[in-house]
Amino acid sequence: MTAEQDSAPGWDAIDQALSRLYTRQQPLHYGSPIGPELGGEPLRGISAYKRITPVPHWHLVTYGFSELYEKTSEDPAISGFGFELTFRIADPEDSEQPPAWALNFLQNLARYVFQSGHGFHAGHYLHANGPIAADTQTHLQTVAFAHDPELAPIDTPNGLLEFLQVIGLTNEEEFALKRWSTLKVLDVFQDYLPLWVTDLERESLLADSDIAARLAAGSAHEGSSSALIYTDQLDWSQRKRLLRQPATRIALGARQVGELLALLPLRLPFGKPFSLVGPQARIVFEAAPRNGAQAVEGALHLRLNEAALRNLVACLRAQEGCYRVEGVEFLEVQVLRSEIRDRDGNVVQTIG
Repeated sequence: MTAEQDSAPGWDAIDQALSRLYTRQQPLHYGSPIGPELGGEPLRGISAYKRITPVPHWHLVTYGFSELYEKTSEDPAISGFGFELTFRIADPEDSEQPPAWALNFLQNLARYVFQSGHGFHAGHYLHANGPIAADTQTHLQTVAFAHDPELAPIDTPNGLLEFLQVIGLTNEEEFALKRWSTLKVLDVFQDYLPLWVTDLERESLLADSDIAARLAAGSAHEGSSSALIYTDQLDWSQRKRLLRQPATRIALGARQVGELLALLPLRLPFGKPFSLVGPQARIVFEAAPRNGAQAVEGALHLRLNEAALRNLVACLRAQEGCYRVEGVEFLEVQVLRSEIRDRDGNVVQTIG
């Protein structure tokens, strides 16, 4: 622990929670005594515990998302952002130190939280725009967040905090979260990934037919919990017509078409709306007996009946061009070419 202040009740509470789990082990600790305001790392520290069961791995725990010292936030019930992160990293080589990339990744997550002001919650997921371990060939490019299976929430003198575990996933597994429910998919994965240990060497779990079948059954029975997707390519416009529905044109990037077509049938038939959200536009798809389009408080509400939804899914492609939906004469969908860029802004793939 750093010695910046004489009293650190929040830090002590985290230590006590970990001492109950690790009764005979002193962790390796990676501290940042200067702190972000003076040019140091955003987290005050990260502790690393070495494990051999259920598989060899490192268990990393952060210090700094919660209030470690005095109480400064307005909510008396919550300590800081209300959580600390944990991360379990496979250690097949019996290494003496946890991997540096994992420590750096946790610090990068902290930069995102502190700069944006947005914390994480169980059920959140985040695409890393590349391998979670930079300069590796791992298929894991997304992380999801769930309650650490061994660390329950704790009350500290500065308020409640919970331990959220970071879980590395492939792009295919991320899409499975969207098609059903993050926490329910992770529950299925935990049967095959004990304690959700992140292993950079593993392939997608969906290659297992039993896992794929369980996920497909869940989404088919309950629909998708994903209410929206964000896109940097989105626009819509309407032109009034006498005694007819206004002529409506929507434009979106080819990159989002696949997700849209997969998720609409898992939302609208279950009575759940679905939204596309762009920098300056929002489109809300809704199930309705009659087709229609209406601007409400700056958002386009596109109402589709069962036949229109089927026809939209059947005709739309992730290919640049204009598409007309059978039975929805007022609607035109324009698909724009999309570019995928790496962390340095370089174009790595063009879609459409």
